[in-house]
Amino acid sequence: MAIIATAQVHSLETPWQGRISHGKHQYLTDKPESFGGQDSGPAPYDFLLASLISCTMITLRIYAQHKGVELGEFQVEADFFSNKEGQEWIERRLSFQNKLDAEWQQKILDICQKTPVTKTLLRSLEIRTSLM
Repeated sequence: MAIIATAQVHSLETPWQGRISHGKHQYLTDKPESFGGQDSGPAPYDFLLASLISCTMITLRIYAQHKGVELGEFQVEADFFSNKEGQEWIERRLSFQNKLDAEWQQKILDICQKTPVTKTLLRSLEIRTSLM
């Protein structure tokens, strides 16, 4: 068993705000104003999507470098959806400045399904919670 990532959040006086830290990196989390927050930082599902799209970008760049292919600049974006029936899903979109042939388009789609964060989200994940 190995620890892959570690994070901490410390609640702040302002409702919904917290200071998140990962080693030397620190930033705020909050809720949007429409939910009573100050919108001073990303909300929890924003971080979930940021994790997915950043992992997608990094994985694609590693793969392309390994294959000796220049992907050029590209963008990954995602939206998280939920409906009244309790279904939840993410829609992820990629756009490339360089034109990709059909073979590479299919490889990109295949690789996206194999990124580490994608694989984690696609399977059931146990979350163990304890009081310290």
